[in-house]
Amino acid sequence: MMYFLIVLAVFISMEGATWFIHKYVMHGFLWILHRDHHDHSTDGPLEKNDYFFVIFALPAIALMYFGSVNGWNYLFYIGLGITLYGMAYFFVHDIFIHQRIKFFRNSNNTYFLALRRAHKQHHKHLDKDFGECFGFLYVPKKYFKTNK
Repeated sequence: MMYFLIVLAVFISMEGATWFIHKYVMHGFLWILHRDHHDHSTDGPLEKNDYFFVIFALPAIALMYFGSVNGWNYLFYIGLGITLYGMAYFFVHDIFIHQRIKFFRNSNNTYFLALRRAHKQHHKHLDKDFGECFGFLYVPKKYFKTNK
């Protein structure tokens, strides 16, 4: 039960980490890697932005490795929480929102529609400044309102 709580706490805390990293790293000194995700300047299926999957996977892999070498300890479950968040990010961001794999296009789910609205607002800005909605799974309340 304790390990489940560690995984859950890490998964939830990754939202704050994602917001911080997205706002201050991806829209900061590593904008050179993130820019093509906003201006769509890359030809082909991959973007420089995809390097972030590798960058963020490395600490999770290291934690899972060192947490499993001499029996399973809390480091493994921290890495597992990060990995599960990364998987959720891939499925929601890359498949559902950006349709990099044409699947799950139509949804009437209120949360998913709000998530798309918030992400669209984030991508409205083509440069690194003046952005909003830097989180991933947390959607501000105003994006749940529709113009119906």
